[in-house]
Amino acid sequence: MPSAPIGALVHPAGHGQVARILHEDGHEVLDYIPGVLPGATEIHVSTGNGAPTHITLQTSPADGDFFQDGTPDFLRLSSPQDREAFRYWFTLLAERQALGKPQPEIIDCAALLRYAYREAMRRHDSAWATDSGLGALPAGSDIAKYSFPYTPLGPRLFRTAQGAYSAADLNNGAFAEFADARTLIIANAHFLTRDVRLAQPGDLLFFRQFGQNSPFHSMIFVGVSHFAERGEHEPWLVYHTGPDGAWPGEIRRTTVAALLQHPHAQWRPLATNPNFLGVYRWNILREAK
Repeated sequence: MPSAPIGALVHPAGHGQVARILHEDGHEVLDYIPGVLPGATEIHVSTGNGAPTHITLQTSPADGDFFQDGTPDFLRLSSPQDREAFRYWFTLLAERQALGKPQPEIIDCAALLRYAYREAMRRHDSAWATDSGLGALPAGSDIAKYSFPYTPLGPRLFRTAQGAYSAADLNNGAFAEFADARTLIIANAHFLTRDVRLAQPGDLLFFRQFGQNSPFHSMIFVGVSHFAERGEHEPWLVYHTGPDGAWPGEIRRTTVAALLQHPHAQWRPLATNPNFLGVYRWNILREAK
């Protein structure tokens, strides 16, 4: 029997693909790899011996949450290449905000995290470059598993409730486009260490400053600057100060070494500082088994 030319209708990224055709016991077996986006996929099968056959597959997200941290496994970046791509774009975009006119949505430290997180998941093509208004940026690979807003959760990237993930969370408001600093730390990231020397690019430093209206504060560990001169290897951080009265605040860059010598001890990322909650990592970077 001749090989069957098989094709799938074009869908948004993540709806799967026909991988190969197997010939077993006189039958043609279609090997289909589902994508990360739920929904119906229509496949047209034609062998040249008659009218084409139409197959509709209905897929739904799996309920797995290996770490019981509220982040479904289908959202985690399961390949080293995707995790590296996220780290690259997340730190690059955050650092770029400190070196030019920042996006209007970035009004505090949590907004900087949300912006860089979301934009790191996009396709960074020419259309995105034009819309972002960021000018020329160093090129890097994109996440292959999905792209914003075509994620398994659509644009609702941030978990808003503590607890393990369940299928009901897809429709009960457990995910949203907005999350404040406290929610980002308790529902979207996990604790690693209080030793800042162990941080990797894209990790987060969290502080809690008692007595402030917004006590939770975050910083992004960039590592070696994307804009460093050749030969520079000093690790950097990027953060938004947050507003203070009539002052709207600003995005700043600093080296880890400088922060360790901050004139106010409550901002030093030291294990002996009770205001330093530690180094955290996004849950999507955990490697689900």
